[in-house]
Amino acid sequence: MPGNVPPVADEREGLTAYLEQQRHVLRVAAYGLTDEQARATPTTTSALSVGGLIKHCASVERTWMDIVLERERQGAADEYQAGFRVEPGETVADILALHRHAATETDEVIAGIADLSQPVPVPRGVPWFPQDVEAWSVRWVLLHLIQETARHAGHADILREAIDGATAFPLMAGAENWPETPWMQPWRPPS
Repeated sequence: MPGNVPPVADEREGLTAYLEQQRHVLRVAAYGLTDEQARATPTTTSALSVGGLIKHCASVERTWMDIVLERERQGAADEYQAGFRVEPGETVADILALHRHAATETDEVIAGIADLSQPVPVPRGVPWFPQDVEAWSVRWVLLHLIQETARHAGHADILREAIDGATAFPLMAGAENWPETPWMQPWRPPS
């Protein structure tokens, strides 16, 4: 996927394209990391890791699709608690597959909804959800997923740079095999 979202024809295509772009840049932060590096928490003040952020975003998408579909899923509460942690034995490949699976499910759910204005009930008893709003729309949920994924993609960029100095665009150039230019050298794994 190039560094920018291509032109879009309508609102639905725009929302889903921007969500996929943010998912992609989040995953790119893990490009070339070892399993150990993906679980590393390189700052002294945070327990965040690149792998944990990707796992969290997968959990967030799954939770929001549960809310949209008004379904209860076994293990969702446990998934939230473990969402930021890369467990022993989990690999970068496992986490990326989990994230892609959640993204595919979101895409399928959204494709099956004819009207983005469809109401999505606001869950009760969650302190960060407003108590004076009855429902959001599917459109709002997509915008929220874009916001949440973009926020954590930025976190992942900072963590990645702290791990090995790699930054977003050279990583993307390396992951996507962009040609080398005088102003952009694709990131390559150390030899």
